[in-house]
Amino acid sequence: MFKENNKFEKFESKVWLSSPTMHGPEIEYVKEAYETNWMSTVGKNINEVERLACEYIGCKYAVALSAGTASLHLAMKLAGIEAYGMPKVGHGALEGKKVFCSDMTFDATVNPVVYEGGEPVFIDTEYDTWNMDPVALEKAFEIYPDTKVVVVAHLYGTPGKVDELNAVIKKHGAILVEDAAESMGATYKGVQTGTFGKYNTISFNGNKIITGSAGGCFLTDDEEAANKVRKWSTQARENAPWYQHEELGYNYRMSNVVAGVVRGQFPYLNEHIAQKKAIYERYKEGLKGLPVSMNPIDFENSEPNYWLSCLIIDKEAMCKQVRGEQDVCYVKEAGKSCPTEILEAIASINAEGRPIWKPMHMQPIYRLNPFVVRDGNGRARSNAYIAGGVADVGMDIFTRGLCLPSDNKMTAEEQERIIEVIRACFE
Repeated sequence: MFKENNKFEKFESKVWLSSPTMHGPEIEYVKEAYETNWMSTVGKNINEVERLACEYIGCKYAVALSAGTASLHLAMKLAGIEAYGMPKVGHGALEGKKVFCSDMTFDATVNPVVYEGGEPVFIDTEYDTWNMDPVALEKAFEIYPDTKVVVVAHLYGTPGKVDELNAVIKKHGAILVEDAAESMGATYKGVQTGTFGKYNTISFNGNKIITGSAGGCFLTDDEEAANKVRKWSTQARENAPWYQHEELGYNYRMSNVVAGVVRGQFPYLNEHIAQKKAIYERYKEGLKGLPVSMNPIDFENSEPNYWLSCLIIDKEAMCKQVRGEQDVCYVKEAGKSCPTEILEAIASINAEGRPIWKPMHMQPIYRLNPFVVRDGNGRARSNAYIAGGVADVGMDIFTRGLCLPSDNKMTAEEQERIIEVIRACFE
């Protein structure tokens, strides 16, 4: 275990991984909702959030919802109906169908596939951006050629290889659902993430680049899809003087109160991105000389929103570390470290870091789901009689990587102390 070093003074107030940053206008819009009694799922704040989302991101239509997960769910339903037709009531639009999914992501990217009865097939990660590997995606289509839906997430605010992924998806006549929950404000070749799929999602969860405490938006250029999501998200009521329902609906609309917070946050999005970028650059400079590197960015093609700053330890600098389903242990070695030791060291001075997202193919709930790597099936590849194994990029990044405190209210002095603690782990 990490031994607390007295030379590192604890922070009086906790330095968070990524906490909400309020500015003042948010409470005025919430107060406006209260004073005008527009406290439900209609109101000026909601309309403004949708307008601002379209204006900033560059899409034609936005539908404000209770969460990014709600948006992803309705995107899955739309994609399933488009690909396979309308299901019977009580059956999901993806029932019995495979859907290719980013493997290294939060499970909210993947669970909506299951909500609609689909089977996630996890596509391995590439080292250049820590996102879905286009080569592995092509291999997946060779193995499962009937698949018609692909869900791509942009990890920690860094866009994936969008052109290469889209080329594979279009080649096979599939539908791209883009999860830009972590990457709002990030661009790929000058274009905002959240515009590359047919159905797209951004999030305003409490730890995101801007927040409403909760909430998200469904984004699209398809007017019919936007109208359908607007209808489904308000319990799918038909145009009748009584409550008439011909489709399954959901209570997924954003509250006008939450929308007030989001509305007040929008003008500060670029400011938050700039602050997060400065944090990333300070870490990159401060950790020079250590056997680590920061989460990679394809600067030739993309500009991230720098939501979270992460590091990965060089393979030769990893001390022994073993993780179970809930517990972990490691053996300290001179000149080496591991994510667990560094996270314990950061926690010892009252700061918050986290492990990298555990890949979905490693999660107990999805242990029987297919997993595809560059050269084919990523499951059951070891052989007691033949030497060798399989390259599992996501598992490697999870083993050696961690998320650093990235709160945009963290001072340069606080960050410097965190950097010193990380350096001490390699002594």
